[in-house]
Amino acid sequence: MTSTIVVEDTEIKALDDVADRFFAAVEAGNIDAVREIYSPDARIWHNFDDYASTREENLQVLGWVSANVPGFRFEEVRRYYIPGAFIQQHVIRGQKPDGSEIRCPAILKVECSNGHIDRIEEYFDLSQMPLG
Repeated sequence: MTSTIVVEDTEIKALDDVADRFFAAVEAGNIDAVREIYSPDARIWHNFDDYASTREENLQVLGWVSANVPGFRFEEVRRYYIPGAFIQQHVIRGQKPDGSEIRCPAILKVECSNGHIDRIEEYFDLSQMPLG
């Protein structure tokens, strides 16, 4: 038996607002804006190390990416909704230090409340990202 999950239009709009602000800030390297979007106790879990980093730990990583990965961006975006969260598939692109192109398919489950991100579960192949 299949069940259907219904997410109200108003919740989709609120989730899209958080998502659009978050991904735009990450692409722009605006770490202060990302900090404001994360809740103070946000956790960002990664499949490649099974670790849930703190907001500040993640902001350090995003700062490094902004400084070291020219053209960092999200393409081929597909977004899905569940109550209190969105799931986004995308391809991360940018340039590696040697000038070659990054192409890293990824998927994130992002839990939100009150206009903030509370938790991200991030899935990608670390070998495809130059995280120094």
